[in-house]
Amino acid sequence: MALDLDKCIEKVRGCEYLTEDELRDLCELVKELLLEESNVQAVYSPVTVCGDIHGQFHDLLKLFDTGGKVPETSYIFMGDFVDRGYNSLETFTFLLLLKARWPTKMTLLRGNHESRQITQVYGFYDECQRKYGNANAWRFCTEVFDFLTLAAIIDNQALCVHGGLSPDLRTIDRIRTLDRCCEIPHEGPFCDLMWSDPEDIEAWSISPRGAGWLFGNKVTSEFNRINGLNIICRAHQLVQEGLKYMFEEESLVTVWSAPNYCYRCGNIAAILTFEENMESKPKFFTETEQNSTMVAPRQAVPYFL
Repeated sequence: MALDLDKCIEKVRGCEYLTEDELRDLCELVKELLLEESNVQAVYSPVTVCGDIHGQFHDLLKLFDTGGKVPETSYIFMGDFVDRGYNSLETFTFLLLLKARWPTKMTLLRGNHESRQITQVYGFYDECQRKYGNANAWRFCTEVFDFLTLAAIIDNQALCVHGGLSPDLRTIDRIRTLDRCCEIPHEGPFCDLMWSDPEDIEAWSISPRGAGWLFGNKVTSEFNRINGLNIICRAHQLVQEGLKYMFEEESLVTVWSAPNYCYRCGNIAAILTFEENMESKPKFFTETEQNSTMVAPRQAVPYFL
């Protein structure tokens, strides 16, 4: 029996979750759609770029109130949909439903938390177990993780990726050759796209995260020049003001879309809209009432080294 996507969207919007069978069918449908997408998915302006969500479902709904509803507005979400927040299941399910209903309006990129290993530590696995009574929902979702695309490029001018650059990737074409249908490796170019961070340095440095690299101004400007880019958009790092430009000519921007992250950080959130002329305009929003009444998670597990 075919899914009634509109009915499911309204169900999840009310912070209910789908039946196990509905979720399985949804994940199978979205996997088929993602299979057709490139590692570097071409997207055209106008489009709104979003950073980490981390299971903050009510804040995700406020994001759509701020940026515009789908399908009137097109979106790129740069990964980290799950973990840490208490509604990762509803968050990821809702984004999958929007992708299934309006495939060309929703581009979903993989983040470092779209991983079997990470989600077993930071909350998503436990949440699925608690809500469904077994790990099947987690398994359905983590299979989708393997199909999520690695990057998006807007009008051939702006590259969107979750983390950052890699010393093994000088060109966008090289990203297109990676095998993405697997668990995120612990090292190498695929890993670097998920884990790397910009830093006020010139070239490369070891990352304190234990995965990926720190990369600087010279690396970024050279990558943009070689690939004909104006800017790199990425997420992955908490920004108290929601949005942060870096380097000469503002060649990179970090977008963070989880307000009051972990229900305790006090930050505002941002999304970044690229108009048809590729002029960028940020929009900012704060946490919802539901966010402010949540209790911060006590778990403090370091990333793997």
